[in-house]
Amino acid sequence: MTEAKLGVIGGSGLYEIDGLTDVKEVKIKTPFGDPSDAIVLGTLGKTRIAFIPRHGRGHRILPTEIPVRANIYALKSLGVEWIISVSAVGSLQENIHPLDIVIPDQIIDRTKSRVNTFFGDGIVVHATFADPFCPVLSQLLYQAAYYDVGGKVPRVHPGGTYLAMEGPLFSTRAESNLYRSWRASVIGMTAIPEAKLAREAEICYATIACVTDYDCWHEVHESVTIDMVISNLMRSVEAAKEIVKKASAQLPKRRECGCATALRDAIITSRELIPPKKKEELALLLGKYL
Repeated sequence: MTEAKLGVIGGSGLYEIDGLTDVKEVKIKTPFGDPSDAIVLGTLGKTRIAFIPRHGRGHRILPTEIPVRANIYALKSLGVEWIISVSAVGSLQENIHPLDIVIPDQIIDRTKSRVNTFFGDGIVVHATFADPFCPVLSQLLYQAAYYDVGGKVPRVHPGGTYLAMEGPLFSTRAESNLYRSWRASVIGMTAIPEAKLAREAEICYATIACVTDYDCWHEVHESVTIDMVISNLMRSVEAAKEIVKKASAQLPKRRECGCATALRDAIITSRELIPPKKKEELALLLGKYL
């Protein structure tokens, strides 16, 4: 079923996409439970998109509790080939200011309580993840942010490392300074396992990281508070929506990046030993290879 080409996962402050036409809501059951919310299908310009708020409408789901497998599987079932994630982040570097936008190209995974694969239970898959964000989609987002939306945000940073933490509490000062010593650029709570699961689903994935604060390392700026995060995020969310709109119109007709064939050589288990139930459950992801 091809209902949408582009998936948009909204983070804190982004619970809907403006300007959609031919809108309908769908509720999808997956082998991994229910997604965070009903998925909104609509047309943005000439592109059919599927939008889901990762925390649910009303922001009721903790980062660790987000049903990411269900979200990614549901988008895949709708025919989605590209996912744009919008995420609130804290800055870990002096030159990345609140209200800036970062299009990261790397991730450090510091989560510890999240299921981050579709596989297991009789099937072993090892996909490559050296470059966790799709370079093609990331470049489209940067171009849209810099050239089309540049006047609405102070700065747009191409590349950078997203430090994914567990949450829901923010960092200690010791942790924040440790991550700075690793040269991480921004810190957030949602890129993992989204990026890993998108890769396993062979979906191109990239993030618009909206900087809301300096985490807690900065000696001059006050420590992060939720009021600060929301206040700054609401100022960035309109720019993020515009970036999505601009980038959606520039998606290539064909995907030639490695994301589209990430599982081609990644299935390690002998085909005859894969449990029939898993073959059926994961046919959406593995059917073309099995």
